[in-house]
Amino acid sequence: MAAEARTKPTAVSVGDFIAAVEDPKRRADAEAACALLAEATGEPATMWGPSIVGFGAYHYRYASGHEGDAPLVGFSPRKANLVFYLSGCDEGRDDLLARLGKHKAGKGCVYVNRLSDVNPVVLKQMAVATADQLRARYPG
Repeated sequence: MAAEARTKPTAVSVGDFIAAVEDPKRRADAEAACALLAEATGEPATMWGPSIVGFGAYHYRYASGHEGDAPLVGFSPRKANLVFYLSGCDEGRDDLLARLGKHKAGKGCVYVNRLSDVNPVVLKQMAVATADQLRARYPG
């Protein structure tokens, strides 16, 4: 029996989630990130699991047979940093990261301390590229 995905859309209010972020600067960053990603994707914000704000969705299926749903892009206002989920941004990623500003990056995540540490235009470009590439890779 396959394990059920923990990260899936919920009915929790994104506004309530962001309002509950304790640190006022992190909360302001979350509000700004939410607006930026909604504009970049043209999708409304939805809570995915208990702590990820996602925009849009796609259904993936791997060669192994594993499949599921995930947001096109998302973010999580964690205590240590703001995490952006931009797993589909493959083409031009290195160039975009070089122009982004102060950050750390994993395979599909970008970690920033404060939104003011990065160039919002480049972050938006990364979100658009991620959404476009995932929509092309997983149509329907």
